[in-house]
Amino acid sequence: MSKTLLAYSGAALAEIAGCFAFWAWLRLGRSVWWVAPGMVSLALFAWLLTLVESEAAGRAYAAYGGIYIVASIFWLWSVEGHRPDRWDMAGGAICLAGMAVILFGPRGG
Repeated sequence: MSKTLLAYSGAALAEIAGCFAFWAWLRLGRSVWWVAPGMVSLALFAWLLTLVESEAAGRAYAAYGGIYIVASIFWLWSVEGHRPDRWDMAGGAICLAGMAVILFGPRGG
C-alpha cells in the first residue's frame, strides 16, 4: 500500500507541475521554454500511475483523483500563496474519503 501512495503522491506532484508549466506560459506570460520540462513532468506522471497495484486502469485513475485534488490544494497554498479556505479543505476531505472507498473497498468475485 505504501508503494501505491508513493506512486500517487509522485504522480500528483508531476501532473500539477506539468500542468502549471503550461499555465505559467499561457496565463502568466512566462517563456515558452516552460513547456519542455512541463511535458517531461507529464510523462513522469503517466509512468508513475503505471506503478499502482490495480487490475484495472480506470480504478487506479479514479482513486488517484482524491490524491490529486488534495495535492492541488497544497499546491495552491505552498506554490501560489493562496491559503485554502474551509470549503477547499472540506472538499479535499470528501475526495479523500471517496478515494479510500475506491481503493480499500472489498471486491466481490
